[in-house]
Amino acid sequence: MKEKTTNFRSKVIPLLLLASFGVNIGQGFYIVKINSGGTANQEQTTQSQTNKGETVSLEEVNPDQGYEINAAFGDLGPKMIALGVIDLEKFKAAYSASGQDLDQEQLDILTKGSNTPVKITSLNSKFLLNFFWALGLSNKSSILDAGDMVKDGGLKGAARFASTGGWTLAKGDAMKYYSKANFIKLTPAQEKLVKEVASNIFRPCCNNSTAFPDCNHGMALLAVLELMASNGASEKEMYEAGKYFSAFWFPGNYYDLALYFKNKESKNFADIDAKTLLGREFSSSSGWQAAKQWLSSEGIIEQPPKQGGGGCGV
Repeated sequence: MKEKTTNFRSKVIPLLLLASFGVNIGQGFYIVKINSGGTANQEQTTQSQTNKGETVSLEEVNPDQGYEINAAFGDLGPKMIALGVIDLEKFKAAYSASGQDLDQEQLDILTKGSNTPVKITSLNSKFLLNFFWALGLSNKSSILDAGDMVKDGGLKGAARFASTGGWTLAKGDAMKYYSKANFIKLTPAQEKLVKEVASNIFRPCCNNSTAFPDCNHGMALLAVLELMASNGASEKEMYEAGKYFSAFWFPGNYYDLALYFKNKESKNFADIDAKTLLGREFSSSSGWQAAKQWLSSEGIIEQPPKQGGGGCGV
């Protein structure tokens, strides 16, 4: 049974700032290391250290070379700007305000288009989160038109979520662009595949699946799956991409899950079955918390990485 909108996301506009602080919960922990004198010291490091058990490196979860899918940006950027779902000046200003301006490659993707394959890295993960957020919001989709987003209150109800009310980088109200444009054309079989895969991919900021894209991460990953499906990706390829995109957007949480599988099942992150990892049992908020609790019960306490990721706001 799909989870209903009874969590904090149901009234996200007044709670949007709270959500932006609460996303990547796993990044709020510190490793506590007991030295020979018996005192506790906080230690920050990108290299895994444990009190007990096997270690995991950040590079396993967020590969230095990134993760590339068999699909290019094409002219999606210019089309979204022309539609108005991306206001280029607002988009640029948001990055300037964060202290990191868009680089030339990112500007070209937005204004000129690009035949470069989509590759997510720790350096561009936030850019891709916002780019695909806008795409998922505006691309015509049966998931948006007839799924959980509109079950309670129709289009008016859909406007209250973080993925809609939280998109402030458009020209005017974000709902003007909700499921409006045929940016990515899918066959009925491809649309069915997207729905099936999206329904089994959860995210650690809540207990909803990508088929219920009520936050930016869900909306962005929906767009990634749609783009991949339109380029002939298989179910396995889509799950594998979901695994690494999720890990770059939630590095702390998936670092914990990598540590869990390493110690409980002796599996490296690359060897974890993507469909299993992304399911409710592990990638939902409750699933991640259960894995974190198991690590704690085993005395395995590590500091998740501080880099990358992205909150629930722009």
